[in-house]
Amino acid sequence: MNKDSKIYVAGYRGMVGSAIHRKLQKEGHTNIVVSGSSELDLRNTDAVNAFFKEHGPEYVFLAAAKVGGILANNVYPADFLYDNLMIQNNVIHASFEHNVEKLLFLGSSCIYPKFAPQPLQEESLLSGYLEPTNEAYAIAKIAGVKLCQAYHKQYGRRFISVMPTNLYGIGDNYHSENAHVLPALLRRFHEAKENNLAEVTIWGTGTPLREFMFADDLGAACYFLMQRYEKPEIINVGTGEEISILDLAHLIAEVVGYNGHVAFDRSKPDGTPRKLMDSSRLHSLGYHHQTSLKEGIAVAYQDFLSKIAIYAK
Repeated sequence: MNKDSKIYVAGYRGMVGSAIHRKLQKEGHTNIVVSGSSELDLRNTDAVNAFFKEHGPEYVFLAAAKVGGILANNVYPADFLYDNLMIQNNVIHASFEHNVEKLLFLGSSCIYPKFAPQPLQEESLLSGYLEPTNEAYAIAKIAGVKLCQAYHKQYGRRFISVMPTNLYGIGDNYHSENAHVLPALLRRFHEAKENNLAEVTIWGTGTPLREFMFADDLGAACYFLMQRYEKPEIINVGTGEEISILDLAHLIAEVVGYNGHVAFDRSKPDGTPRKLMDSSRLHSLGYHHQTSLKEGIAVAYQDFLSKIAIYAK
């Protein structure tokens, strides 16, 4: 990509899209095209085609998606499947129709089978049954991967697919009911500190292992891959580092400044014992994340504090 190449970031207001947008600006790109969902409904085929015809992007980062936690995925599977299929199909096909130079599609680690060997390797795709709680979202993402690969195979188009690990950072969701584990714990420990609570109780044993990546590191990885990666095969993006929920809780408590006791309710479920991505393919290309977990959590906490009035409602 040249500094004046026209680049479209779909989903630029989301956590991932905004991270990509910040990276592009940091690198001096001056011709970035963005459009929020209120101005452009990516589920609308005619509107997407008109947008591509008007703006003619040369490069596309497809970070737009309908996302949510386990509860939302369970209650609204039709919405997650339909909306994501339409968003992906429209943007990917418009990129083909309007001769986009290269497209990067953002997938998810949930595309891998529930019982795939750990660490999760790219070759495990479609090797077993999916996790039922987010099956609709995962199927949509798999369809996006396969569509990119089909355009590559049939037409030689440079459409690549990136599978990120668990993410957190600026623009995350801190909602009390549907936030993911890291932002949810940030909020809980903050509220416990503010209310002088002596103890915070967390579900499970604290033993499950999880991998977390700062969203801006993913943004940098996407920028790197847009310029360095050409293969149609999916590529994992993660840190290669994991931490127990127990250690994560203590680390977040330290960052927040909560000095009370951290307890675990062992009668509650733990979830998957381990979830780690094999990112050796990415690392072999020369990309490694830059932000330590503690540094990233500190930035995320400041982001939460800047939005605390919104979540207090």
